[in-house]
Amino acid sequence: MIEARHLRVLRAVARTGSYSAAARELGCTQPAVSQQMKALEKAVATPLVVRSGRETQLSEAGRVLLKHATGILAGLSAAEEEVAAIAGLRAGRVRLVSFPTASSTLVPRSVARLRAAHPGVRVSLVEAEPPESLAMLRGGECEVALAFRYPDSQGGAVSRPAPHATLREARAEATLEAAATAAANDWSDLVVRPLLDDPLVGVVPAGHPLAERGEADPVDLAELSGEQWIAGCPQCRGHLVELCENAGFEPRIDFATDDYPAVVGLVAAGLGVAVLPGLALESVRQSGVAAVPVRVASGDPARRQVVALTLPDLAEVPAVALMLDQLAAAVDAG
Repeated sequence: MIEARHLRVLRAVARTGSYSAAARELGCTQPAVSQQMKALEKAVATPLVVRSGRETQLSEAGRVLLKHATGILAGLSAAEEEVAAIAGLRAGRVRLVSFPTASSTLVPRSVARLRAAHPGVRVSLVEAEPPESLAMLRGGECEVALAFRYPDSQGGAVSRPAPHATLREARAEATLEAAATAAANDWSDLVVRPLLDDPLVGVVPAGHPLAERGEADPVDLAELSGEQWIAGCPQCRGHLVELCENAGFEPRIDFATDDYPAVVGLVAAGLGVAVLPGLALESVRQSGVAAVPVRVASGDPARRQVVALTLPDLAEVPAVALMLDQLAAAVDAG
């Protein structure tokens, strides 16, 4: 078996013309060089040097091997340098997948901090909601996924059944969706970095009777049972339905959109009420609406858990570990 150390000795012998001079160049003893050359000749099963008096020259086989050794050692040196750069955070890449409200709040702060400290580390961003983002992580399409889940939720996403679907088909579709959501919420195979508990906030028109309610007097969802509702993504919509059912009513959802400015605009126009994550309200102009604290049937504040996820092996990569640290730091910095 040819080893890199053998090739380095061969190169030194060819350059200096003797074992003793090669030993001085390599910083070792002449017997050590002789031993390495014998091991290399044994590996290739042919003589590599020809001695002529005090001078040592390469044989034809030695010259052929040296030609390839030059490229091999150059490639190894480049590989070692690139790996050292990644390990030392002079280089590296992190592909980040995030849901929209984190993309506009947590991601800019964390990536700016990372770039300022380590400009050689490249970060790319693609937006996707869970469970799609988790599938991308497990499929090798990213190194870090920002995701959320509702710790008090037992259900899944809510979607409208296909037109003309029978009751049996609608139930089968709902069962499949619930199974998919349950699988997506199983993070046991991932490294989970908790970032924050994001409060869910009621959004009502500015002139609504509940618009003045504050932290000392949060709104019970049951107080909004007679309202028309504006809902968000399928997972968020499913959670809203579950919370309302636990509060004793089924919400009348007239509008469904993933666009949070659109939600706020619809509420401001008096077309309904909504429950939005706090992160969403950080990046949306709230003209014409009021944000009020809400609590669920248990009396606890409504919230969702926001986390950063990666695979166990990826968590050991320096650039990935740094990205996780910067995301947490961005939350702490507010």
